[in-house]
Amino acid sequence: MLRTSRALGCVLSILGALLPHVASAGAIQGRVVMAGVSPAAKKVDVTIDQYLCGNEKEAGDLLVSSRNEVANAVVWLEDPPADAAWAPGADKAVIDQRGCLFVPRIVIVAAGGTVDFLNNDRLLHNIHATPKLNVSFNRTQPKNRTIPVTFAKPEIVRIDCDLHSWMTAWVVVAAHPYYAVTKADGQFAFDNLPPGPFRLRIWHERLGTTTAEGRVPDKGNAVVGVEMTAR
Repeated sequence: MLRTSRALGCVLSILGALLPHVASAGAIQGRVVMAGVSPAAKKVDVTIDQYLCGNEKEAGDLLVSSRNEVANAVVWLEDPPADAAWAPGADKAVIDQRGCLFVPRIVIVAAGGTVDFLNNDRLLHNIHATPKLNVSFNRTQPKNRTIPVTFAKPEIVRIDCDLHSWMTAWVVVAAHPYYAVTKADGQFAFDNLPPGPFRLRIWHERLGTTTAEGRVPDKGNAVVGVEMTAR
């Protein structure tokens, strides 16, 4: 019995030495909120194809909950762990054109990955982008045609439909796996991080860019609150 206990203890010690990253992995849990009073939601007039698009649309460029939580903020680590693994499917994303809107408004795709642009509307759209680092494109898109576009270099790319001026989307071309888009509750999270200091960058199409810093503790999670101000 004593030999068995010693042998088991030896095995556990070896496993602990081989897997230190499991014991030290931490996380960042955060929330993006708007400071002060949130501006009223904007509406834009529809000037073409009203039979399908309606007479007006929500601008969609600033979504704030009743608790001032900000949706569609992009958050990423400036100093990610080296050789972090991408989640399956990170090199593919889809943006549909539905009801004369891009759905979803923001996607994240790994650098070198492809975004499939769809059109489920019974009319002609186009996708137009003039990025700084990636290849520009301007493609007309009839219903049910899929247009794949590959984005080689990390940057945030604006997509417009020239035929319907209120339609805007964003492709976040990620340099590493630690990127996130906040949902309606403003929350984001990053897992499997080693203990130590970190720096976040937060971008929003209406609220601009800010940063936040903290430290992943040796045990437990780092909790981060980010405030952004209307411009």
